[in-house]
Amino acid sequence: MTVSMKVVAPPGEREVTFLRARLRLDPGRRVAVEREGGGIEEMPETWHYGLVAKWWSEFNDDFRAQEIPYFRRFIEHDGQPALDVACGTGRLLLPYLRAGLDVDGCDISAEMIALCREKAAREGLSPTLFVQAMHELDPPRRYRTIFVCGAFGLGSTYEQDCEALDRFYAHLEPGGTLVLDSEVPYADTGQWRYWPKSERDALPEARGPARERRPDADGAEYSLRSRIVELDPLAQRVALEMHAEMWRDGALVEEEDRVLDIRLYFKNELLLMLERAGFDDVEVEGDHNDAPPTPDDDFLVFVARK
Repeated sequence: MTVSMKVVAPPGEREVTFLRARLRLDPGRRVAVEREGGGIEEMPETWHYGLVAKWWSEFNDDFRAQEIPYFRRFIEHDGQPALDVACGTGRLLLPYLRAGLDVDGCDISAEMIALCREKAAREGLSPTLFVQAMHELDPPRRYRTIFVCGAFGLGSTYEQDCEALDRFYAHLEPGGTLVLDSEVPYADTGQWRYWPKSERDALPEARGPARERRPDADGAEYSLRSRIVELDPLAQRVALEMHAEMWRDGALVEEEDRVLDIRLYFKNELLLMLERAGFDDVEVEGDHNDAPPTPDDDFLVFVARK
């Protein structure tokens, strides 16, 4: 749940209202979120709300820039319309719309979708967007290309991930292509070190020093840092805590802690899951490089055709 609390400052100092949102996630659990303008909406828990969503919208458009042309080639080659699953605030979607491509977007976070729509409107773009989790995907049309970039396994269960693949298959046109990337479990050495039993006693990690604050156009400054709080190698699950802060005039005015469970998959697991969903033509590429995968790749890309 989200708790707002006011901290009374000592005499001579102004009061500061803190927004603390600490979510210890039960994968698949839904929470009631108050929407702007009134009303309550239930949605699956992820970290992509509040200050974290704002950070992602403002400061991550250039994150892993090589992914933008990589996925675009599939849209242009395998066909349109296309669907950007977990589109967030439009890091990939907006460049594709600027290029005149027919691409819809969906995301589990209504806040991310709202930010995406705002950014698109500033450019005169009107994307078709849906607030849907992957395992609840139900858009009104079928697609030649569906792509998922950096989001498979976030805040979900294994069963929900299998259901998501089923839904991708169902919403592809015959001959359509699914392009799905996945970070390999051993890519992050800081995380991989906790797989041995002897190392997991060190969890949760201590919270590191605050990162440099980054300014927004509205005059606020934001910082974001993360730490590993739990790792279960049997379930292949890691829990990360994101700590976000917003500052104005040198004073902290909002902060949030959000914890998200992430499913970790190896190559052969995902191949079996795709086969189970009905994909019988699957190729695996390296880290967004159009090359065969190697043990040194941090990401693998699965290209599955219906």
